[in-house]
Order: sequence, then C-alpha cells, then structure tokens
Amino acid sequence: MDVLKEKLKLLPDSPGVYIMLDKDGTVIYVGKARVLKNRVRQYFHSSEKPVKVRTMVENIADFSYIVAPTEVDALALENNLIKKYKPKYNILLKDDKTYPYLKIHTREAFPRISITRRITKDGRYFGPYMGGVNCKDLVDIVSSVYHLRTCAVAVTEKEKKPCLNYHLHRCLAPCAHLTSQEEYRERVAGAISFLSGNYEEAERILKEKMARFAEEEQFELALEYRNKIAMLQKLNGRRITAMPRDVDADIWAMHTNGLYACASLLVTRKGMMQGGRSFALEEGAGEREEAFLSLLIQYYSAHEIPHEIVLEEPIDDSLLTAYAKQKTGRALAVTRPKSGVRRELLNMAAGNAREYLEKSVAGIEHKNDMTKNACVRLQSLLGLKRYPHRMECYDISNISGVDKVASMVVFTDGEADKYSYRRFKIKTVEGADDFASLQEVLRRRLGKLGTDEEDRFPKPQLIVIDGGKGQLSSVKEIFDELRIEDIELISLAKREEEVFTLYSDTGVKIDRRDYSLKMLQRIRDEAHRFAITYFRNLHSRRNLASVLEEIGGIGKRKRLALMERFGTIDKIMNADERELASCAGVGKELAARIKKYFEEL
Repeated sequence: MDVLKEKLKLLPDSPGVYIMLDKDGTVIYVGKARVLKNRVRQYFHSSEKPVKVRTMVENIADFSYIVAPTEVDALALENNLIKKYKPKYNILLKDDKTYPYLKIHTREAFPRISITRRITKDGRYFGPYMGGVNCKDLVDIVSSVYHLRTCAVAVTEKEKKPCLNYHLHRCLAPCAHLTSQEEYRERVAGAISFLSGNYEEAERILKEKMARFAEEEQFELALEYRNKIAMLQKLNGRRITAMPRDVDADIWAMHTNGLYACASLLVTRKGMMQGGRSFALEEGAGEREEAFLSLLIQYYSAHEIPHEIVLEEPIDDSLLTAYAKQKTGRALAVTRPKSGVRRELLNMAAGNAREYLEKSVAGIEHKNDMTKNACVRLQSLLGLKRYPHRMECYDISNISGVDKVASMVVFTDGEADKYSYRRFKIKTVEGADDFASLQEVLRRRLGKLGTDEEDRFPKPQLIVIDGGKGQLSSVKEIFDELRIEDIELISLAKREEEVFTLYSDTGVKIDRRDYSLKMLQRIRDEAHRFAITYFRNLHSRRNLASVLEEIGGIGKRKRLALMERFGTIDKIMNADERELASCAGVGKELAARIKKYFEEL
C-alpha cells in the first residue's frame, strides 16, 4: 500500500485512462478520467463505497495510467482497453451481433444496391433491419419496381451482353448501354425515396403489375406480387404516427436490481420502428453514470450512431456528443423527454429492460456458475496459485504426420474468446510426434512473452493441455527451458477425464457434474474442433493441388485460381464447364478437359 501511496502522489492533472491490476498483474478495472489525479485518488479515500467498488479496491495491488490529449480521446481509449482486457469489474457489453443494412453505392456512375453489415463513407445506407424484415425481400422490390442493378460488374465503355435480370425486367442493363445515366439516376432517386419510407409509389406499381399478371392468368406471378404488397403494408404498420419522418433515434433504458442490470434499446429510423434489443449485464464497479456512458460507447464503437439518442440516465451529454462528432462528423442530439411520443417509447424501453431482467436473472446466475464461478472452483479444487482469468488450451491434429497443425483457444473468465484464437503450422517436427509438436508450439507461443507481440498474445494464468501425464511433462520441459514460473499448467486426459497438475504425481478426479470440469471439457473440445477444422482445410487444399497437377495444361496460376474459386475437389467435380471456365486463365477448352478428367475417374 505504501508503494500505491507514492504512485498516487505522481498522478498528473491530465485527462486519461487508469488501469487497476490485482496481485497477479491481471487487469481488473479500466476507467477514464477528466483529471487522473482526482479520479484515481477517490478509490483510496476512506469514504463509504458501494459493495462492488469496495471489493474491487480490496483487490487492487497496482495501477497504471495513460495520459490522453482530451477526455473524448480517453473515452475511446477506455473502450478499446475494456474490449482488450475484459476486466472483471467493468460493465461489459458482449454484443457480437451486427445487423444488415441496405446500401446504395452512390459513388458509382450507375449505383447498385447491396446488403452489408459494414458501414463506410462510400454510399447511402438504410437500416439497421433488426427483425421481421428480410433485406433480400426489400432488394427484390427495388429490383422489381426501380430496376436497379444488384451485381458488381463494372460498367465500362465496352458493351456487355445483358444478363437474365434485364430480360426479367429487374435491371436496366447499364453494362450493355441500354439506359442513360439520367434515366438510371431517376430510378435511383425513386429507390432512395422508397427505402426512406415513402411506399406509395412502389405499392402503386406493384398493384399494377399484380393486376396485369392476374389478367394474363399468370397467377403464380400475381401471387408473388401480392406477397410483396403485403410486406409493404407490414412495413407501413411499423410507422410511428407521431414521430416525424426525418427522425433517426435510438431509445435507451436501463434497469438494475443492484447485482445484475439490463439495458434495452429501441431503434427508429425515418419515423419507423426498426426493432429492439435487450442486453443482460453484470453491474460494474464504476458509478452508474460512468457505467452507462461506457455501455453506450462500447455499443456505438461497432454500430451506427443515429442523429438522436433518447434516454433518462444522467450521463455526461457533452462527452457523448463530442465522441459522436469525432466519429461521424455530425452533431448528435441527446434528449430526455417528459411527455410525447419519445416519452412513450422511453417507457416502452424501460418496461422491456425490467421484464428482460426478471426473466434473465436465473440464466445469468447459471451462466456465472458455468464460467466465473467455475474458474473460482477450479482454482480451489486444483490448488492453483492464481485465478485463471485467461486460460489457453492447445491441441495437435494430423494424419500420419501429414499437414501437422495446432490450435490455441482462449477462454476469458470461463467464456470462449474467439477473437483471441490462434492456429499454428508445425514447422520443425518430422512425422507424427505429438509431444514434439506440442513443445514446438508452446516454445513459439511462450517466446512471445516480454516482446512487442505480447499485446496480441497476453500472458495467460493457466495453460491446459489435451492429454495425460506424458503431454504435461513434455510441455513442462518448455516451461523449464524458458523459465516460466508465473503460469499454471495442467492437462486433461480424455478417457477418465482426469486432471493432472504439476503439484502431484496422481491425477485429480473431479465430479462429472461439477461445472469446473464441464468448463475444462468445453475448452478441450473447442481446441480439438478448431485444430481439426484447420487441418481439414489444409489437407483438402493440398490434395486438391496434387490432383490438379495430374491434369495436363494446368500450371501454378491456374491451380491457384481453381483452388481459390472452389476450395475442394468435390466442388470442382460438381461444377459445370461454364463455372470452370469462369476461373482466370482456364477457358472453355481446359474446362472441358477438367470436366472429362473427373467424369472418367
């Protein structure tokens, strides 16, 4: 504590981010501050604190800080560090779900329409579509009514042959020079108006087509258009009558029971309800105002920021609007309505949050038993010196020593952290020697500690090996060679599900119903799955390359083109000559030879 007191005296009067560490050097909390000196010192004052804050402070063995130019920069840095370290006492938004948008590629001479989940600054976007609306159906209407192209074929001076979409009256075929830029731009303007919520013109055109097909007794087509009209009417039913059509707003509400919390989001675009989502959360150790702002930044770092955010929570509005301005280049309005349609939507979001939390508490507690509580119990059962915040598990996969690969999967607080998974090709081992392969992989992985690559490969508290005492001993040799003393090492033998540690010659048998064993089984099985998937991909591509070498006239470039296009032998065998010929450098004659070769096998 004396060391901490001395460090507290050296804190600057600057904005920045502070990082709290426990005795094992694990990051347990990340926060941002307008004035680092004042904010960090508050934690160590003797004033009354909430239980979670008190617990967190009791576990602080050290802290570090990063000075930022402004508080907005500190806010963005805090978000990045929370995502990186997933600290135990921060409120974490585990949201890996992205929603589809429709994009009009307005920078193109003849803009096309496509579905995307990534927003860049090179087009006009509509959405997000969060449920109940199929983006493909909307693209289908745009093609049917406004005849916008959906392909990425370049429109050049060289005239191309119009495709099937032109003959089906779903595209104006600008690639075949069958429309002018002015005519096409008019259709684009109509499509943009339609996607902005003005459905009247589209509905009129669809009804005319339905009537014509019915009159011509093309009843299947008439039914298809009737379904399109029904979808438009369903979309129109989402319109919020009292909400202006030019309003893009997200409505946020939060509910907590002191231990767990739930945030609920409703999304409106162009005065229409797009859908909603609720997030179950554990309460963090920060103040509620800080926690809610952190939650918003975590969400909007991966999603579109609207023109308006409606909420009731007290947060630093100026900081949120400055962050939005920095990210989007436009102003953000933060409103707290007392009445009107926005208030009604806010009440709806609050009701959703309350209901979701009531239904989710049992699920959250069960999840905690399977993850964080399982980590605590594993530490106790095996006598580990450190809480296994980050666990890594390794597995080897090969057939008769061919295409040897290894997987590294990572669990953070008992949950799979798929962004941290890594895979390795075995480079130095001859034949099928799993022990030597494990040693190579662990030597390469642990050799990154203390180097510039440690950012991508943070130090784990526990390494799990798939196998028994032999595998454990072989990896222990690498630990001794590299003088690794602050990482725990265990192995899990599959047959008896027995756990071997470095503290005993005999294995530890954990009850098969115990959540800690189930967690070890999950990480072991995940390592095996990840390794075998990588092996199959490599093995398939290697076999494909060797088979293609047997067909005359296929050099390296053509092999690569075919492998890139199809990926597996089965797909090449089932491809027709036209698909084969579409690969770079193949052509009709060689495509026919390839097809004949596989037919004669």
